[in-house]
This record gives sequence, structure tokens and C-alpha cells, in this order.
Amino acid sequence: MNASNGPDSADGTAGAAFPDGSTAHDGGTVSTDGTASAGGTVFTGGTVIVDPDRDGDAVTSDAIAFRDGRVRALGAEALALLDADPTAYARIDLAGGTLAPALGDGHAHPLLGGVEALGPRIREAADLPGILSAVAAWKAEHPDAEWIVGASYDATFAEGGLFDARWLDEVTGDTPTILRAWDYHTAWANSAALAAGGITADTPDPALGRIVRRADGSPLGTLQEAAANDFLADVVPAFALAQRLDAIERATRAYAAQGTTWIQDAWVEPGDLEVYLAAAEQGRLHTRVNLAFRADPARWRAQRAAFAAARERVRGLAHPRLTAETVKFFVDGVVESHTAALLEPYADRPDDRGLPNWSPDELAEAAAAFDADGFQLHLHAIGDAANRHALDALGAARAADPERERHHVIAHVALLDPADVARFAELGVIANFEPYWAQCDAVMRDLTIPHLGHPRDEWQYLIGSIHRSGATVSFGSDWPVTTLDWRPALATAITRHDPADPEAAAWLPGERIDAGAAYAAYTAGIARQALAPDRGTLEVGRVADAVWLSADPLRIAPEAIAGLEVRGTWLAGKATFRG
Repeated sequence: MNASNGPDSADGTAGAAFPDGSTAHDGGTVSTDGTASAGGTVFTGGTVIVDPDRDGDAVTSDAIAFRDGRVRALGAEALALLDADPTAYARIDLAGGTLAPALGDGHAHPLLGGVEALGPRIREAADLPGILSAVAAWKAEHPDAEWIVGASYDATFAEGGLFDARWLDEVTGDTPTILRAWDYHTAWANSAALAAGGITADTPDPALGRIVRRADGSPLGTLQEAAANDFLADVVPAFALAQRLDAIERATRAYAAQGTTWIQDAWVEPGDLEVYLAAAEQGRLHTRVNLAFRADPARWRAQRAAFAAARERVRGLAHPRLTAETVKFFVDGVVESHTAALLEPYADRPDDRGLPNWSPDELAEAAAAFDADGFQLHLHAIGDAANRHALDALGAARAADPERERHHVIAHVALLDPADVARFAELGVIANFEPYWAQCDAVMRDLTIPHLGHPRDEWQYLIGSIHRSGATVSFGSDWPVTTLDWRPALATAITRHDPADPEAAAWLPGERIDAGAAYAAYTAGIARQALAPDRGTLEVGRVADAVWLSADPLRIAPEAIAGLEVRGTWLAGKATFRG
């Protein structure tokens, strides 16, 4: 179980003290030197959301007391504690705002998101010339750089998401350059980078990837799946440890500043472990993080011992903000590059069913092995075939030992045959959605829907259907693929349209869920995914993870949720952020 269920140790930063024991730092506040405070905190003057979705209704209170990392009392009992001994409890006036259970992110890549800041600012580009301008500016600022490495560009800026190396050559010259697309399954390389990797017209596609080619067979510059990821791992120089430590601290600070207290890092490679161990030891994690080690289809048998050893190293550290209980499977790719695994061919490629990373039999065998090793499984599944095979594999593992409690996860669940909806509840599988994707944006309109055709275009992000089936739903961001900010994503789950456009039509409106259920996917759903049954609500005895918001997210208009102000975050009763 998650080692962070008890009172949390703190971050070791210094500064001017606040009444709740937190300290000023970088414009916000973080917890103090690591010992649990003997005192407590009582919050009054606003609404306390105790449970956002108990039997379909929210449970609220007007006061709450934290002590020793947990919820001590609610309502009149909390006020009585304050009145009985004002020196034992500091009071925080919510000023008409709302204290709610803190949120988690059930699928993200905080290290990848953190290092994006080290490269060209291509995510901000509004078009292809904007990407090239950002790369040119970065090169001018770093004339001695041996490589240019950046992320993450918008694939809709080129037809079919296919980008030409020669476009980059114009602004990079002979400096090897590689940029990741926003999906992190695709990369765009210039000619110098292709040469550095030895990629020519004669280079075969890797087993689980594609080198997109021109009509004459020469590499275009767009690499998909293993062709991209292997290139980045084997050819491109890694960022220095110090840079990666800064990146993970920057990422977890950003999460703390938005009310998040737990993150699932859903793609951990062997070299990432040292970064996380060092970050924990140096007090540079401002949220809890659980690591998911990526299972390689070609090497998973050899990885079993290594993953178990890595898990024991993390457990041995016994740091309350770092766990490593999970193994990640990439079952397939993404629809936009025709690499998601489909049951029937793509609408615009009648001979192509995608690029599965695992055969069904091998997936089932590997899932059973890591399940037997006691790992939680976390399976990326986009296409309907990938989701079916993931469910089949988890079902087979469960059948081998049906009495053991499990909390396995299928992430994204982007395209699901309606016949498979009920299986999540039947198998006890957590459906982790990235709700910000549940809108008809440019990617959906220009790439996804044309690739899928009808009726499959209406089988996407069936959040409402799975929620109504009784399955556990958790929410995540997949940051840096899309924003880490839960607020517009929460609004999207409720409305099924762009939260910035209140007049937009709802996309697949039958799959909407109400505000309480949506918020619970970030709290109670995350608590189950995090193997933390004593988190997720603010009931008495639960871990005191909370966020102070300027208004009640369950009662305001969904389009206003994105504008909510975060005024503070508490992790096990300790402030990790104060606005």
C-alpha cells in the first residue's frame, strides 16, 4: 500500500512562517522542516466539501479541523476544538471560499513536462511558421548547443500530421534537431538528426514503429512510435541530472499550486529512478508521485527482477512522497498517426488496423507475470482493439487468483466498443480518462474523426456510460500532452465542449457527467488508483489533503470553473502552496 497514508514529512525549505506552520517561498508557501506539527488547523468562514459525490449528492460542512495529518473534526465539533484551546489550533478564514478534497492526476509525465522548458517554446506556436520561429530564436540564444531538443508541436499544422525535415533545416542548419509532437508518440527530426541516427532510405522500420517516407523512399523527417522513442532514447543526448532535478521540482511545484497532491508518472525509464530518488532525498517533491515502470514488449521477462528491485529501493527509502508500485504497458499508439489498434480498419486506410505493441497472448502473459509480482498494472489503450485486449489480459490475471484485491488501470479508454463498457465494473478495472480530450476540437475534427469514421466516432470517451455502469472512474491530464490544469478538464467532463466557448455544442452529450461525479474522479477515484483508501474525501479520520478554492466547483456554472482561484493546498495537513 502507499507509504504516504500517514502524516507527511515536509520539504526542508525556510522562510517567514505562516500561522499554519507553512513558510514563504517563491511567491507561495510550502511546509516546514519535516516534523509533524504538534498543533492543528481549523478552517471556517466558507464551505467545506467533505465528499463531492456520496450517493449522487455532495456532503458539506461549515468548518473542519486538521491535526497530525488527518481530519480531526467537522462542523460544530471543529469549532469546539478551536474554542476549547485556541493555542492548539490555528484558524484559517476561507473568506467565503471552498475547502475541498485535494485532487490527483491519474496519468501524467511530470518529468517530460518539466524538461519542455529547457527547449524551444514550440507549444505556444500558432502555426508552422511559429514553430520554426521559436526554434530559430532558441538556436540564436544557444549558439553552442550540440543538439536542439524540444516539445511539443501541434500536429494539425501539417497535412496528416507529417512534417518535413527540410523545413527544420532552414532554421537549424547542421545542428541536429528533434521535436516531439504533442502526442509524445511522434517526433520531427531535421536532416542532421536523421544522419546522426543513421536513418536513410535503406533503414528498415523498427518492429514497433514507422519511419515516414517520401515517394522515393527517403525519410521525410517524421518518426512514429518506436522509431521516435528509440531515437530519443538511443541517439539524442540525455539532459543532465541537475536539469532533470530542476524539472521535476518545477513540475511538482506547479501541481501543488493548483491543488494537486498526488501524480501518477505513467512512463518511467530506468534512468528516471535516480532523478526521483534524488528529488525525494533533497526535499524537492512538492506532491506525492507514484512511478510506473515501462514494460518493453521485447524485454519484459528480464525486466521483472529489475522492476522488483527498483520498487524495493523506493520502499527502502520510505519517503512519504515517493512510491513505485506500478508497471506501465503501451498497448498501442494513437489514432492521429494511425497507430492505435482497431478491431476494424481505419476509415481512410482500409488495409490498416493500426500498430499494436503487444500481441494479445504476449500481453496476457506479461500482465499475469507482473500481476503475480504484486504490481499494479497501468495500460495505455487508445483503440477499441487495444482496450478489448487490455480487458482480456486483466481478466485472465484476475481469473488466476480471483480472491486477491486489485486496482489495475486502463488509461485513456479513447475508443471503446460499447460491448465492452460493462467489463470495467465486472473486472474491477479503473477507467482512467483524460477528460479535457472529450470535446470536438481541431484534432478531433481534422484527424481523429476522419480516421475513425462512423459509427466509431461516437464510441469515444464514454465517461458517462462507464460511470453509470458502476466502474471506478479516475481522471488525469496526460501532461504535457495537454494542460496539467484540472479546471478546464473538469468543466469539459461536465459540458463535453470547449470550456472557453460557452455557446459551443456538446459533443456526445449523453456522455456528460455531473459536477460531483467529475470532481470525485479526481479525488475518490484517484484515491483507489493511488492505493490510498484513507484519502479522497475529507471525512473524519481521512488524510488531510485539501485545496482552498475561491468558489464551490460543484455549484458554479461549468464555464466558470476554469477561472477558479487556488488559494492554498494542504498535503497531509501541511501547506504545500499558499496563494
